Amino acid sequence: MLDLGRLRALHAVSVHGSVAAAAIALGYTPSAVSQQITKLERETRTTLLERRGRGVALTDEARHLAATAEELLAIVERAETTLEERRGEPTGRLTIGTFASAARGLLPAVLAELGRSYPGLDARMTEVDPHLSIDLVARGMIDLAVAHDWDIAPLPAPEGVEQAAIGHDLCDLLVPEGYPLASRASVRREDLAGQRWICQPPGTVCHDWLVRTLRAAGCEPDLAHQAEEYHTQLALVAAGLGIALIPRLGRGPLPAGVVALALDPVPKRQLYALWRTGAARRPAITATVESLQRHWPGA
Repeated sequence: MLDLGRLRALHAVSVHGSVAAAAIALGYTPSAVSQQITKLERETRTTLLERRGRGVALTDEARHLAATAEELLAIVERAETTLEERRGEPTGRLTIGTFASAARGLLPAVLAELGRSYPGLDARMTEVDPHLSIDLVARGMIDLAVAHDWDIAPLPAPEGVEQAAIGHDLCDLLVPEGYPLASRASVRREDLAGQRWICQPPGTVCHDWLVRTLRAAGCEPDLAHQAEEYHTQLALVAAGLGIALIPRLGRGPLPAGVVALALDPVPKRQLYALWRTGAARRPAITATVESLQRHWPGA
């Protein structure tokens, strides 16, 4: 009989594209995931992974087996949901995927509250880009995602995934002290032509929103510096190297030499919790969503 844990490891490699990424998602070491795959190969007498350069690729047989594993994991999830629902309180493991500023500014209080209130619940968090987290929920790799969208870039929720609003996160225009715009009470988007910008790299929600917004206002953005972390962007602004548009959630106090200005209209992003429809009855999902809403800074 095929071992479910080994099938889960194969499915994770299929979803995340590498043993290392699968290990992070599952909370294992890469060697532990490799061992699970090796044992599954012996059980099935089938080669499942092939070396491709520095990485691995799934064989055709592995892709078929991973698709079957996804179906089996969905059946197991339904059984676990039913048991938890009958107990009437959150239990078991709950995996939460979220982006960096929510991981810093929102999730610590939520995870602490869940731990105090529900000793039988093992809630675990991992950082993941909002672009990726929804698909990970849909494919059963995480139980719940905290993601966000922007006013001109709505968040798509695929069939089989439900969502609940958490709150609005406002953004400020951050400029160095002494900058030509620094003395103004507010700035319009049309005033931003010719500015040097500090932003996140291409492919991220924040980068795409900034580029689309400035182009819609008739400005071709000059993206001078690109950094993943908002705190790095703040340091670059403080050094006088450009301006940035940074949300308030998880930002913390502004460093010396940085001035926050209101942009008119005020940019904002909406945060959502997302989970699979099949897990909607699970008390752990309900408790976590309620905690997220309760601990939202604007609540």
